[in-house]
Amino acid sequence: MTVNAMAVATPSRNWNIAIWAAQIALAGLYLMAAYMKGLMPIPDLAAMGMSWAQGAPVWLVRGIALVEFLGAVGVILPAATRILPQLTVWAAAGLLAIQALAIPFHLFRGEAGLLGFNLIYVALALFVLWGRARKVPIAPRA
Repeated sequence: MTVNAMAVATPSRNWNIAIWAAQIALAGLYLMAAYMKGLMPIPDLAAMGMSWAQGAPVWLVRGIALVEFLGAVGVILPAATRILPQLTVWAAAGLLAIQALAIPFHLFRGEAGLLGFNLIYVALALFVLWGRARKVPIAPRA
């Protein structure tokens, strides 16, 4: 078998795999958060460490869940179907906006222990945003 006949990993292929892994991780984290905020009783959320939910209006907690769910779907679906794949970039930007609001909120409440989780979300969203906007964009269907 010649070298040309073997599948050789290219740098862009490796980047694409890494960005897909980040997209899946980001979507999984936000789907889990959306499930908890959207479907669990508020006292259960507070017992799990989301004490802020106890003092917030229910509509706000459920609204955050909806936005997180839509962001998680938006990070995967447009890229996977190649239908308006630029929406994946916008979804990653939207998830960054959630964190831009969440980080100061948690710091203001003295919940600096949650900052590590927030920074993981930020890093993944930035990587997806950069990767799908600049490094390995996904072409729309022809």
